[in-house]
This record gives sequence, structure tokens and C-alpha cells, in this order.
Amino acid sequence: MSTYVLNLIAVRLLIAALTLLIVSFAVFFATAMLPGDTATILLGQAATPEAVAGLRSAMHLDDPAYLRFLWWLGGLLSGDLGTSYVNNVAVADLIGGRFVNTMRLAGITALFSVPLALTLGITAAMFRGSLYDRAVTILTIGVISIPEFMVATSAVLVFSVYLKWLPALSFANDVTSIWQMLQVYAMPVISLTFVVAAQMIRMTRAAVIDTINTPYVETALLKELPAPAWCYVTPCQTPSARSSMRSRCPCPIWSAA
Repeated sequence: MSTYVLNLIAVRLLIAALTLLIVSFAVFFATAMLPGDTATILLGQAATPEAVAGLRSAMHLDDPAYLRFLWWLGGLLSGDLGTSYVNNVAVADLIGGRFVNTMRLAGITALFSVPLALTLGITAAMFRGSLYDRAVTILTIGVISIPEFMVATSAVLVFSVYLKWLPALSFANDVTSIWQMLQVYAMPVISLTFVVAAQMIRMTRAAVIDTINTPYVETALLKELPAPAWCYVTPCQTPSARSSMRSRCPCPIWSAA
């Protein structure tokens, strides 16, 4: 790996860390400025002043906001994310228990969305201007225009309420067979695939069209070489497709989360 690539990775990681720090800083202080008292909310209106004062002292709510943020940041860097006062469970355990299912769902979605997007994007570009291309374009634009929550809600209404094919609510930890796994993951995978693949199809189609218009591809097509046209286009178009996949593949992770 070259020095340029290592420097590029280091800069990207530094920017990501700085972005997370700024966002956490803004959220923390915006929450601190909200009206109300956290100790009173947790203990209820019937709590005694002594109990409220004791909880405020235990939670360091009497300390300045910047000091509490530094305490939280230090705990974050050391792996101590604190304890959820709602569930009385460590935050790290709550995140860890859901992280595996989130990554599994994101991986399954990528396995479906990437081949689908590449297939539809490349074929739509190869038959540019045809009825098939127009149908794919209209479908992708329609899906992109619909909010993600609307896609998921529509999937629940169609497949769970009306057709009754899939459960509206399921738990991945209860899967004991292949059929149950298909039932559990079908609904979220369908919803996420629609959202992720639509944008990738548009980007792949545009990249293939740009490649088709290059001189070397036009020369290969004019010489009527024996291989199909997509054989000359796909290898040249691969970097653009990789860029498209890199920009869209993280979407299932935060969408599933």
C-alpha cells in the first residue's frame, strides 16, 4: 500500500473522528439546554428533595456542562458508555446485542441490492432509450422520491396486513430454521433493497453510458468484435461502480440501525 493511500486513509479517519466529536458536542449541549430536570423525571414528581439531590449528585448533574461532557468523552474513549437508566443495563451491552443483527441485516441487504443494481443499471444503459430503460428509470426515480419510512410502511401494509405473507414484527434471535430466517429477514431486506438499489441503479447507468461514449468502446462496437457489447463496457465501468457501491453500501447499516 502506497504512502498516498495511507495518508488518505489517515485523513479520512481524522475527519470522521472530528465530525463525530462536533456532532456529539452539539447534541450534548443542546440536550443540556432543554428545560426540565433529569433527576426529577427519573424519580417522578413524588420524589423527595433529598432523593432528587442525591441522584443529581450521583449523576454529576450539578457539575458544569463542559465538565460532564469531558467525563462522558473520557468514558467513551475507555470503553465505558455508561448505564441506561431506562433498562438499568450497560449501554455497551445494549449496543452490542443489536450490532450483530444490524450487521447481518446490512450484509444480506448488500448481497441482494448490489447484484440487482448492477444488473439493472448496466442493462438499462445498454438498451438506452428503450421501453425497458424508461421503465427502470421511472421505477428508480419513484423509489428515490419516496421517503424510506414510507417504503417500509407500504411493505408492511402489503405483505403483512393485506396479503398476510410475512410477519409485521419478528425477532432474529428466535430463528431456528431456514424458513424462519427467510420470514424474519424478508420484510426489512425488501425495504432496504428498494432504498439502496434505486440510487445505485441510477449511478451505475450513468457510469455505463459515459463509458459507452468513450472512443475505445465505440471502436470496439464499430469493428463488430465477436464479444457482446457489455464485455467491453463492464471492465471499463468497474471503478465507477465501485465508487457507487462504496457510497451506498453503508446505507443499510444506518437504515437498519
